[in-house]
Amino acid sequence: MATLWHGRFEGGPSEALQALNNSLAFDRRMFREDVDGSRAHVRMLARVGLMSATDADSVLEALDTTEAELSDGSFTFVVSDEDIHTAVERRVTELAGEAGARLHTGRSRNDQVATDLRLWTLRELTDLSALVTSFQDTLASRADDAGEAYLPGYTHLQQAQPVLLAHQLLAHGWALSRDVDRLLDARDRADVSPLGAGALAGSSLPLDPDSVAADLGFAARFENSLDAVSDRDFVAEALFALALLGVHLSRIGEELVLWSTDEFGFVDLDDAFSTGSSMLPQKKNPDIAELARGKAGRLVGHLTGLLTSLKGLPLAYNKDLQEDKEPLFDACDTIRLTLLALDGMVSTLVFQTDRMAEAADSPYAAAIDLAEHLVAAGMPFRDAHAVVGALVRAALAGEGSLADLVAADERLGPEAADLLDPGTAVRRRTTPGGAGPGPVAIQRDRFSEQLAAQRTRLLA
Repeated sequence: MATLWHGRFEGGPSEALQALNNSLAFDRRMFREDVDGSRAHVRMLARVGLMSATDADSVLEALDTTEAELSDGSFTFVVSDEDIHTAVERRVTELAGEAGARLHTGRSRNDQVATDLRLWTLRELTDLSALVTSFQDTLASRADDAGEAYLPGYTHLQQAQPVLLAHQLLAHGWALSRDVDRLLDARDRADVSPLGAGALAGSSLPLDPDSVAADLGFAARFENSLDAVSDRDFVAEALFALALLGVHLSRIGEELVLWSTDEFGFVDLDDAFSTGSSMLPQKKNPDIAELARGKAGRLVGHLTGLLTSLKGLPLAYNKDLQEDKEPLFDACDTIRLTLLALDGMVSTLVFQTDRMAEAADSPYAAAIDLAEHLVAAGMPFRDAHAVVGALVRAALAGEGSLADLVAADERLGPEAADLLDPGTAVRRRTTPGGAGPGPVAIQRDRFSEQLAAQRTRLLA
């Protein structure tokens, strides 16, 4: 089978060139987008008089057959099918004859692949945003179920202040909202049709790229043909949004790894979302959480690799751009699998709220409440910090319990010592966005509004 450029060359490509050059192994997953783009191109060619209505009908019918064969697995690839574009055009020409040979009129694989990849990215980013929103629903549901259960909040992985469990779960939910915002922003900027830019400079034929853009559902068409075929900003943006989403999923995974240890004991893992040991009979391992943590490095690597490939490219199209698809495809696949597994893991967790409360009820976790008690009485905060810090040091040195030392201190007294009672500190967090029952109830309503806004934007 001849190559698409056989007229210029005396012989065929070497096996080494074919092995390095061919991208069919990974770009074949864009066959629906390639067929859709070809349909729109054919309809445009017929509208502007570059293809007869009869030929257009024949090619469109051949495209339908080709898509069906690719969908059901009956499509037969041949050695010369170096990419999905070549394969589709070759099969259409087999089916439609001379009319099929007109399919590529006014079109280059440069604008064709850019169109395919944008269409694929638009769909994928929408689907992944919906999956993130579904995971946020799970976090919100678990936050509702948690009620007023509380646990230690940490800084530097040291116990800091008690927080409601719902507040902890919603913290991850808000981070994921920013991820959805980034994914949909990236989708919006990808929503531009490159078809009609040709190899790099457009065409002398009376093409109508605006109608093609509208036919394919794009928000706009390209403004500069050189930029249209060389732009992969949308891939880099998608990879960045996916990498940061992966980082946020990794943080959730890290917490679940810690919380499921005997030392923390904050959660019990469901058997269906954990693994055992091939050697140690007692083990229940949080593999999903660990893999969520590990996959983040893979996602960051994809972003770094693509940016490195792009940084030195002159205008317009260069074959280096073939390296855009594998990292994007893998990043989307990785995020999808990780989201689905983490969602299942979180939805089936059993929270050990008694253990959480026990850990959070250390009197030292209420030290800031003692300092704020002094501030409310008129003492400068830095002085109050020093007073309480000295009492903590004395208690840790064995001079008495913190509660007894506070009660005996004339600047504090028994009323202040009551602030150290279990469950008191978390209820005192009353400022907007804080970790106490009042602000968390408001936050929960706002989070519901946020999820509703995301769904509206997803449907737009």
